[in-house]
Amino acid sequence: MQLVLASSSPRRKQLLRMLGLPFDILVGDVDESFDAALSPSEIVKQLAHKKANAVWQQKKDACVIGADTIVVSEGEVLGKPTGEQDAFRMLKRLSGTTHEVWTGVAICAEKECVTFAEKTDVTFWPLTDEDIWAYIATKEPLDKAGAYGIQERGALFVKKIDGDYFSVVGLPIARLARELKKFGFYPFR
Repeated sequence: MQLVLASSSPRRKQLLRMLGLPFDILVGDVDESFDAALSPSEIVKQLAHKKANAVWQQKKDACVIGADTIVVSEGEVLGKPTGEQDAFRMLKRLSGTTHEVWTGVAICAEKECVTFAEKTDVTFWPLTDEDIWAYIATKEPLDKAGAYGIQERGALFVKKIDGDYFSVVGLPIARLARELKKFGFYPFR
């Protein structure tokens, strides 16, 4: 069975490569809206399932992985910023606080579709407006949930994390490896 990643994210592609399993990339057209009444865990699992299922409907002989990541600050879901002002608002909100990063994963194959979510708490140092605008000028935060990438210069804002670093990047690979084993994919063969 072919393994397929339903994501165009270079970060997820890089993380999945760490497992040493061959895979292809195919991205479906998915509406990423969600019901705000859902819990963060349910939001990311639902979005991950939408992404995986959209691709699995095209390749039913494959095992398809979909994923989605959100940042939650005091109950507010922070997705990708709509522009520089929105990125500033998000980073200002995260400054000096602890927020949650939720990544949901769905694995869809012929017999079943499994979903799970991982939560990591991330604490930021207090940020100056100058630091925030300098970071926004790099353009790095404009395509990332919560307006930062922990694997890039956004790491300079992180005081500590409690949970899975790779989940914050976008794919909890240790948990994913364990779930993929149930589908016949094992990185240590």
